[in-house]
Amino acid sequence: MSIQPSHAVQAASQPDEIWFTRCPVPTATGIAYKLGWLTETFEAEGIAVRTLQESGSELGRHHYDHRLPTLIREGGNMLAIAARAQGEPTKLVGLTWIEESQLILTRPDSGIRSAADLKGKRLALPGWSRNDIPSHVRGTSIARGMSLAGYKGVLASAELTFDDVDLIETPGRLRNIGGSGRDLRQRGEGQRSGVGRLWPIHALVDGTVDAIYVKGAAALDQAREAGLVVAIDLDALPDPRFRVNNGTPRPITVHQSLIDDHFDLLVRFLAVTLRAADWVAEQPDRLRDILEYETEGSAEAVDRAYGRLHEGLHPTLDADRLALFDLQKKFLFTHGFLDADFDLRDWTDPRPIEAARALNAQRPQPAAIPA
Repeated sequence: MSIQPSHAVQAASQPDEIWFTRCPVPTATGIAYKLGWLTETFEAEGIAVRTLQESGSELGRHHYDHRLPTLIREGGNMLAIAARAQGEPTKLVGLTWIEESQLILTRPDSGIRSAADLKGKRLALPGWSRNDIPSHVRGTSIARGMSLAGYKGVLASAELTFDDVDLIETPGRLRNIGGSGRDLRQRGEGQRSGVGRLWPIHALVDGTVDAIYVKGAAALDQAREAGLVVAIDLDALPDPRFRVNNGTPRPITVHQSLIDDHFDLLVRFLAVTLRAADWVAEQPDRLRDILEYETEGSAEAVDRAYGRLHEGLHPTLDADRLALFDLQKKFLFTHGFLDADFDLRDWTDPRPIEAARALNAQRPQPAAIPA
């Protein structure tokens, strides 16, 4: 399969930097970066691969608005979908599906042991984010959106709806502001510290609510420290529709100009992430170290939260994942997290990931794993 436009044609106008951003969760992009593979792929041409999370610059806001032309974003779908709904010229080029420990927590004496036990109970609903950029308030209200989606799925698994529970709004403790890289590391989905504080654990501990939704390794650590217990494990629910949320499916999105002007660079970037996904199943011990850094969780929490990581880390645009992704888009629009709806088919471009697979088929795998 040929890759157009050719690398030779683009050489004169190549960028000095390729940017990427990811959330504090496992991603093929983050793993490839920590292994050094992304840097090695482009350094001979003088192209630096940089991440917004470690930039310490004003560019951090682009994790939210996606207005950086050479940015590749592998993160939660709420921000990616919201940016598109706000009219940003982005394209969806891949979807992963990573089971990452979505849980309903409760107190040990609550009597809640199954989804059916939630009937009549008080469930914490985090408030809307406060945000200095009004257009970002809805899309950046990550904890609210994830909690609602989590409750919807677990209730549906027991043939219940929101009519069967009481949603108790709890004030947020983080302020999402579209600002610097330092802000980015300190807040919301992309922060590098305090990830678990997204969840209203305090409301459950003090008895204001009977149950809360949480996600990820850091939240598991906080729950254990607070003496809370897992009432329902959404990852164990048989129907994947019950687990659709901000991170499932997780999109890879790019600016349209990256496809138009630097298609070859994008394809090579994606090819490296595909190789990193191949590597995951073969290096469980080394992977744990990377995930502890990426998620800010303990080794125990990482093992529990991401034990099935290898199953869905390869990005695809297959029909099943796209259908689940469309459910999430419709959910976000229905519950007020988007400025407008849009056609998922028009947003999707399968050419880069198809070309990346073809490129990998022509290359040997890396001979050695970086030390």
